[in-house]
Amino acid sequence: MPQIDTVDRILHAATVLFAEQGFSETSLRAITSTAGVNLAAVNYHFGSKKELIQAVFNRFFVPFCAELESRLDELEATPDQDLETLLRAALQAILVSTEKIDERPQRFMKLVSLGYAQPQEHLRQFLVANFSLSYQRFIVLLKHAMPEVSHTEFYWRLYFMMGAAVFNLSSYDPIRAILQLEYNEDTSLEEAVELLIPSLVGILDVPNAGKR
Repeated sequence: MPQIDTVDRILHAATVLFAEQGFSETSLRAITSTAGVNLAAVNYHFGSKKELIQAVFNRFFVPFCAELESRLDELEATPDQDLETLLRAALQAILVSTEKIDERPQRFMKLVSLGYAQPQEHLRQFLVANFSLSYQRFIVLLKHAMPEVSHTEFYWRLYFMMGAAVFNLSSYDPIRAILQLEYNEDTSLEEAVELLIPSLVGILDVPNAGKR
């Protein structure tokens, strides 16, 4: 079994602890203890806690954006891109990219959720500087698929949709456990994603939204 290097151990430990406890609540001491390294290793490889947080997100977003861009390249070669196809491309990109770095999609989504719930201005600036082009490309395609919707309404539908996606994926494990306990049934993450897609489409494309 190959040895995991120091940087990977620190990043994985930080990923787990940030997802479980939050950014402010997680100390560097807790990360170094979990990773089995000393504080000097964190300072040497990352410099500060802020840069470690950015590195954790970078580890997820680099492969995710590469996978998403590849899928969007394929979709843009076809005449039409409907909402279901676009959302499936994004969700599948999450599943594939997290598998490539041997992390759980649930943790990725939990970190994204914390990025909104526990504002870190340095993190927002980092993500905008490095990944906004991929994000904007995806958003433009979504908006193109629903041209009749105003920009303001699209903005809110987009965040309602993303909130539903992030909550359900980050909370997959407890939701699955309730299903098993109360209904004696099971649903894999991949199956849950497929069940989620029509609901996300419905949030974006709900008829007569905002009309009274």
